[in-house]
Amino acid sequence: MKSALLQKYNVAAPRYTSYPTVPYWQEEAPSPEEWTLKVKNAFDTCNEVSLYIHLPFCEQLCTYCGCNKRITKNHSVEAPYIDTVLKEWQMYVDLLPSPPVIRELHLGGGTPTFFAPSELKRLIGGILSSAQLPEKYEFGFEAHPSSTSFEHLKVLRDLGFSRLSIGIQDFAQEILKIINRHQTDEQVERVTRQARELGYESINYDLIFGLPLQTPEHIRENVRRLKTLKPDRLAFYSYAHVPWIKPAQRAYSEADLPKGAEKRALYELGRELLEVEGYVEIGMDHFALKTDSLYEALQDGSLHRNFMGYTPFYTRLSIALGASSISDSWDAYVQNEKKIETYSERVNKGEWPIMKGHLLTEEDELLRHHILNIMCRMETSWKESERSHDSLYAGLARMEEFLKDELIELSPYELKLMNKGLPFIRNICMALDARYWRKQPEGQLFSQVV
Repeated sequence: MKSALLQKYNVAAPRYTSYPTVPYWQEEAPSPEEWTLKVKNAFDTCNEVSLYIHLPFCEQLCTYCGCNKRITKNHSVEAPYIDTVLKEWQMYVDLLPSPPVIRELHLGGGTPTFFAPSELKRLIGGILSSAQLPEKYEFGFEAHPSSTSFEHLKVLRDLGFSRLSIGIQDFAQEILKIINRHQTDEQVERVTRQARELGYESINYDLIFGLPLQTPEHIRENVRRLKTLKPDRLAFYSYAHVPWIKPAQRAYSEADLPKGAEKRALYELGRELLEVEGYVEIGMDHFALKTDSLYEALQDGSLHRNFMGYTPFYTRLSIALGASSISDSWDAYVQNEKKIETYSERVNKGEWPIMKGHLLTEEDELLRHHILNIMCRMETSWKESERSHDSLYAGLARMEEFLKDELIELSPYELKLMNKGLPFIRNICMALDARYWRKQPEGQLFSQVV
């Protein structure tokens, strides 16, 4: 039965880090005037912000990667890029009536540890010089095991960072070789040990299932390694094979990729083994120990999902700095220029570097609320009149097959996912995606659910 369901629902679907999804944003980007008004309105509602900074440089190309990055060994790019990011931040500071209170901050990439510790110190120091911190906040960064030094860890810990996410993907050298990722077990162990010694409170490992050559034995070996390293969180992502978007993925044969039921079996095996080790499944693709803030957020209902992934904090305003990064005021999105040179040129002219975006309609906001609830709480309700809408009921009408297959429970004012429905959470959210159903894509825009 499980195999039949996998075959039935293994379609291309969004991952819903936003709603509407990026391909369905309006054709024209919001004007600078429209965006700055949305920012000020969100800030007037609450002066706490989430801050994401995109640091796009990497020294080598990992062929599986779908991120926006620039491959270079030329480290002279560091200082000018940091200068530009700080100028963009100052544009926001000048716009707001008081210093923003940073509830969470995340450095992503690319490879943030491509940058020298001194440059990261200059970046974070510049940000914090014109901001405030609440009593409880969370700073984190993405770390490549081969480029993260003790000095990186020490400098960022001294600046208030308490969380890091180590990109592992798989421990097997034969898999790392085919995806062109160079790191050793010793480097992973060193970064983990040093971070703990410095007092980092939460260590996340990124793992991927569905990589070329990957077998159930690789998954078992990965979990065996976790028994001794014991990270606090895990992101266990499905490999998204989108070579029409990321041509580097053509570096290996599709014949080497686990597919369909074979691929999903890797996740099911991993989940079963992780649960034995004390990890609890959080939303989609994430696991945490019961001592971690992500698990606590799941328990108290504060779990949130944004462009940074799952987070224990919700802020109405999420500011994103750097090339290609996406900001969110809840009722609007804007994405920065993807090309580093264009981004830098516009910021250095004093322009908002917006390349695209979307102003959410009333329908968008309502459907976003329900999709977020499903993603974070596995349920949603609409008894209050402001939570109901014709588009919601149209989406619920598309769920007849989910009901027949016992993936969801549906009452007059409530939808709940069954455990059986968890692998198909993207399909269930897609049923509510009014923009998708009004104009279904002619080509493949999204990765497969399985």
